[in-house]
Amino acid sequence: MTKFPGNRSHRASLKSWLTSVALVGLMAGSDAPQALAEATVAGAGTSPAQFGTPADLPITLSGSYLAGRLAGLNKDYGQAAAFYQEALNADPESAMLMERTFLLKLANGDIVEAEHYASEMERLGIASFLSHLALASGAMVQGNYQDVIDELEKPGNAGPLSQLTTGISQGWALYGLGRVDEAMATIGALKGPEWFDVFKATHRALIAFAAGDNKLALSEIEAAHNADPGAIRAVDAYARILAANGRKDDALQLLDEFDEYLNDHPLLVRARTDIESGEPIEPIVLDPAAGMSEILYGLGSAIGRDGAEELSSGYLQLALRLDPQAQFAAIALGGLFERLEQPARAIEVLSLVPETAALKRDAEIQIGLHYNALDDLDSARAHLEALIVEDPSELEAITSLGNILRNHEKFAESEAIYTKGIETIDELDQNHWPLMYFRGISRERLGKWEQAESDFRTALELEPDQPLVLNYLGYSLVDQGLKLDEALEMIETAVDLRPNDGYIVDSLGWVYYRLGRYEEAVRELERAVELRPSDPVINDHLGDAYWKVGRRNEARFQWNHARDLDPEEDELPKILDKIENGLPDAPETNAAQAGTKQNGG
Repeated sequence: MTKFPGNRSHRASLKSWLTSVALVGLMAGSDAPQALAEATVAGAGTSPAQFGTPADLPITLSGSYLAGRLAGLNKDYGQAAAFYQEALNADPESAMLMERTFLLKLANGDIVEAEHYASEMERLGIASFLSHLALASGAMVQGNYQDVIDELEKPGNAGPLSQLTTGISQGWALYGLGRVDEAMATIGALKGPEWFDVFKATHRALIAFAAGDNKLALSEIEAAHNADPGAIRAVDAYARILAANGRKDDALQLLDEFDEYLNDHPLLVRARTDIESGEPIEPIVLDPAAGMSEILYGLGSAIGRDGAEELSSGYLQLALRLDPQAQFAAIALGGLFERLEQPARAIEVLSLVPETAALKRDAEIQIGLHYNALDDLDSARAHLEALIVEDPSELEAITSLGNILRNHEKFAESEAIYTKGIETIDELDQNHWPLMYFRGISRERLGKWEQAESDFRTALELEPDQPLVLNYLGYSLVDQGLKLDEALEMIETAVDLRPNDGYIVDSLGWVYYRLGRYEEAVRELERAVELRPSDPVINDHLGDAYWKVGRRNEARFQWNHARDLDPEEDELPKILDKIENGLPDAPETNAAQAGTKQNGG
């Protein structure tokens, strides 16, 4: 067996023994997203005891194994794969180490190495659906369609996920061989849970459309749409296939209906443009590899929402291997890395979205946000500013940049960016309330209260009873001692709308405090702390309320807790002073004297 070099750069930092955990915890269920996760990777339950329990971790089989486990728990697939690979080099016949190395290479996007280990698994007689899938994907890319079918017929896991993936992938291989009827029959014969239906119907529609049978394609895509009316890919396909069947008006009506909910989704905007052009509607998928990529994207993105990140990443990496132009797979994989708090990986993947893709600008906006997550404000600003220069009416880019600047407390700059976006709007509508709200926050922080209040009230005109706006405006009014009755009513309404939002419940408690209704303040602030126990501002507020009702030991406990929760730098001296001296007996006239800072925004 070829031995790839392992990565040992993090060995010295790994000093602790890891308790035994299951390698994979995916159980099939009855509903689509929940049911998609199944145990397709063998090796679960293998005990680390077989490798010994060293006090330290030298470069040994056991050390490499434990380091790999730690990296895997931290979702660092590259490091985990390197450590398992190191252990495998020491024990090349270990089925468990082989499978873990293979899966982690696949999840990390090291496809060539993953295929090598898949071949080694076959040599050792290790039955694994994923290894067969990886090898079949390579054959599909090469156009060796019979090899795809043969590879996927080999023994492996037999759960619903593998059955559906295998059947639809074989269907696309049969289409590639020109055996369209057999492809349709193979997919149609798949038996499984109810959530199979939407995938089966969608891919039968795509194959029929590619084969030129528009009537059958329409029948199948209607079934897919009925099974999952909210699936954006099915809506796109449905509209296009309607138009291809000469039903242009019905196609545009369908897009109109979804536009009310999706607000100019780029994919549907592109579909509308193509349909209105009057040009022939091309099949959505022609290449069998792109068809197989579609099923891997569809299943992989659903798995990722269930927490099976390794398996999800493996599926999505294979989808991109099969079709490097697969914009949805790239965006789904970028979203997975975002959830894993790996913004650099997310940027890398989102950069793969093709320039001509409908979702390219969405991907670029996300890249800007990920630069900010890396604390690279300059790159985030430059990236988003370039998008705004390219299209000054791009409100999503403007809002994203404004929010980044506002979160960095660059309120004058964020106000200017929001204003730039607002000035491009001919007539404000319901969708524009966030812009007015965010600009209002910037202006409030700049001390421009009259302009801020105007923005908040405009936001409420556009979106009446919006709880975030009601909370912020009501809190700000109380903070300044203005319109207290109206402010209290606003915040009470916000709490009614979002009773489990700790920040809004905190606002209500603090309004009661400012009004001298201390017992009511304690009641609401205690509930706010239950909802947001780790927020320093809410704990600080509760301490103030306890002090006012004579519960002074509890007050100091809450202030000490607030101190330990990393409050903002300008709030810490106020908290420390209250711990030492308590609150003054004189009534406060503003929130600053009470030693507090506004939550939210």
